[in-house]
Amino acid sequence: MKNILKTMLFILVVILAVATLTPLLWMLSASVMPTGQASTYPPKFFSESVTLDHYALLFTRLDVLRYVINSFLISTAVTFISLLFNSMAGYAFAKYRFPGRNRLFKLLISTMVIPAQVTMLPLFLMLNKMGLINTYLGVIIPGMASIFGIFLIRQYALSIPDSLIDAARIDGASDFRIYRSIILPLCKPILITLAIFTFMGTWNDFLWPLIVMTDDSMYTLPVALANLAGEHVQDTELMMAGSVITIMPVMVLFLALQKYYISGLMAGAVKE
Repeated sequence: MKNILKTMLFILVVILAVATLTPLLWMLSASVMPTGQASTYPPKFFSESVTLDHYALLFTRLDVLRYVINSFLISTAVTFISLLFNSMAGYAFAKYRFPGRNRLFKLLISTMVIPAQVTMLPLFLMLNKMGLINTYLGVIIPGMASIFGIFLIRQYALSIPDSLIDAARIDGASDFRIYRSIILPLCKPILITLAIFTFMGTWNDFLWPLIVMTDDSMYTLPVALANLAGEHVQDTELMMAGSVITIMPVMVLFLALQKYYISGLMAGAVKE
């Protein structure tokens, strides 16, 4: 009976894996099909001939490289700045004692139920008064800290023994020295996990960059790709080539850091 259940579970996992990977494989296959073949009926999964013309078109005539650089700069800046602020706030909520700490933290957690779209209008008006519309800072500032990031760091920092911090204070270490030399190295797995979440979220973000950016030369890759779909609505192969370019950096980052990502999740999930 146990072996039958195990086999059924294995078959279910294989089916789910195939169902998940099939759209990605078709996207990759369609991106190298000649124009028009991805829209034929019955649909083809693989083409008899392969062409890289769509990728060449994206990088020559449509200047996709500029949008890739824009997305990379914004995503990298948001990731590093948010890691700094989230780690400081998470550490403070976990290890510092100050009046109203728990109430303030609960208040922050409760705001996670508010949809991000609700805050976009007041945020836009505020940034407009500051003269940051159509600037990179206008996209970066809202992502500089997140409640989810603070929560993640706080939960992990709670597992760090207070005696370690007390010993450092007795040795004369300042608060910033303790944060830099003890907390950050010990929080490395959860920081890398948060970095992956933040980078992926910022890289794939579409709505906020679309609202803030008015100059098309400053578009991020998802916004530029959406505009491309409007201009070349019949060119499915070109859209798939653009989609492959969009997901490739995120896939590389995830595969490169998946070891730390899994260990960070496990460390945050298991408490003794």
